[in-house]
Amino acid sequence: MGIDFEQVLGIHPKALQFRVQRSTVLASNLANVDTPNFKAKDTIFSFDHTLENIMSMQPTDNRHMALLGQSATGKTQYRIPNQQGTSGNTVELGVEQAAFSRNTLDFQTSVTFLNMKFKGLDRAINGR
Repeated sequence: MGIDFEQVLGIHPKALQFRVQRSTVLASNLANVDTPNFKAKDTIFSFDHTLENIMSMQPTDNRHMALLGQSATGKTQYRIPNQQGTSGNTVELGVEQAAFSRNTLDFQTSVTFLNMKFKGLDRAINGR
């Protein structure tokens, strides 16, 4: 019997993909903090959209719940600034740094969970 990695690992591989996507967008904002007329963006995970996709599925097998993590890419939207600069740039350095730091922590959390899952698989396979 083979191992169904989607079921064993859960949503964490897809969460990592989303975090990488968001990190790229946030890094672009930080790189363009002084670019005139640059509009800050952020990647938002749409829980409602994902829930609609899940609810529209017709499960025919008890293993279909593994599909929950299939759509973990986010939607990129322009960020509404608290205070726009005079150059038309909407990047706020503190906001971007905080979002990037939070995204990094969330990424590390998913990596930690994946490491725990792999250690559990290793123990099960090697009989420890």
